[in-house]
Amino acid sequence: MNAIQYEKDIVFLVADKNIKFSINGILLRHDSLEIPQLKTDIFIHPGNDSGCLHGSHDFLRTLINRYAYSMVVFDREGCGQEDNSRQAIETQVEDLLSRNGWNGRNSVIVIDPELENWVWSDSPHVEDKLGWRGKEPDLRTWLIERGLLLNRNSKPTKPKEAMQLALKEARMPRSSSIYQQLAERVGFRRCNDSAFIKLKTTIREWFPLA
Repeated sequence: MNAIQYEKDIVFLVADKNIKFSINGILLRHDSLEIPQLKTDIFIHPGNDSGCLHGSHDFLRTLINRYAYSMVVFDREGCGQEDNSRQAIETQVEDLLSRNGWNGRNSVIVIDPELENWVWSDSPHVEDKLGWRGKEPDLRTWLIERGLLLNRNSKPTKPKEAMQLALKEARMPRSSSIYQQLAERVGFRRCNDSAFIKLKTTIREWFPLA
């Protein structure tokens, strides 16, 4: 890390409240992440996914001397470049950040297609937090019957739609707190999403335990 004394460790810029709550939940589990407890701030870009894509470098430029690192997190779905790969979009934004004061101190996480893809692990906490504990049929069977899931070991092709319909069927209100509760409880090893793995690996590389 640079010898400069920064006020805080990481500034996160995210596309919406759901991602913010997810990051909050993840960071609370610093022991599971195998990192020290960090000082962080999380800001929501007013332009949401497309705002993160096109305006992260402007938003974060004034913060380069306050935080050791910056991380931008948004969905590929809705960013306006859905035809591009997750990796291509990440590289594009990382290059902009590097040219605007964050060289060697930034990472961009593009969730493909959207945040809800992180929700659909095989953890029993998913059924619990979505209001499906003890229901018959169980959640995955219900999703398969409605063509929202190919098989019990797969993830929905439209993860956000599947989550919203599951909550509606269970008469559970939508709430960003659900994302934080899942992030606090679901084992990190259960989430094999590439974007999540990049987030986890990057933070560990930035802040290894002594």
